[in-house]
Amino acid sequence: MSDTSADRIERALARIEAAAAARAFSTERLARRHATLRARIEDAVTTLDALIARERAAAEEED
Repeated sequence: MSDTSADRIERALARIEAAAAARAFSTERLARRHATLRARIEDAVTTLDALIARERAAAEEED
């Protein structure tokens, strides 16, 4: 079997396409993880805000 320049170019293009697809998948996965983490942090901050407001109101009632 002869390994022509065209064959080598085709294999190189296939490797480049595979690497690009893997990177795109990795980027999408990271974006999903970021969105999930962001939502969880927003929920936690909302909960903390409510707790602080409730404690502040209770402290004001005691005064």
